[in-house]
Amino acid sequence: MPRLDAVFVDTSALYAVLDRDDEHHMVANVIWKRLLRSDRPLLTHSYVLVETYALVQRRLGLEAVRALHHDVVPILDVVWVNEDIHRPAVEALLAAGSRSVSLVDQVSFSVMRREGIRQAFVFDEDFERQGFISYADVNDVEEDQRK
Repeated sequence: MPRLDAVFVDTSALYAVLDRDDEHHMVANVIWKRLLRSDRPLLTHSYVLVETYALVQRRLGLEAVRALHHDVVPILDVVWVNEDIHRPAVEALLAAGSRSVSLVDQVSFSVMRREGIRQAFVFDEDFERQGFISYADVNDVEEDQRK
């Protein structure tokens, strides 16, 4: 059943929410708060979690990993990647012939299509190139910050 009201959450967004020094932090924080107020389902998959845990641990340390694990992950609906999701994503990765689109991204595109999700909380242009919609544009975020 399509989850048209759900928003997919990518590594780039999760990291930007957690890292105050990230160039997207202010915008990400506004969007995150807006999403939490909206009660829309927030969906991600297990490869995004692995990628995010590794990135946060390497750049921000274990306290930030604890915050991610205890404060953020419980809010997310997680699709656990199995062979039926993994294999076609690898095939798409190899067929795309692009070094810029990762296996994690290919899994994301597949999960979003399978779940009927059109919007993503993401700071990665590859999602828009795949036909998905970024959750909020900067003008909306700037308006929220003025409120």
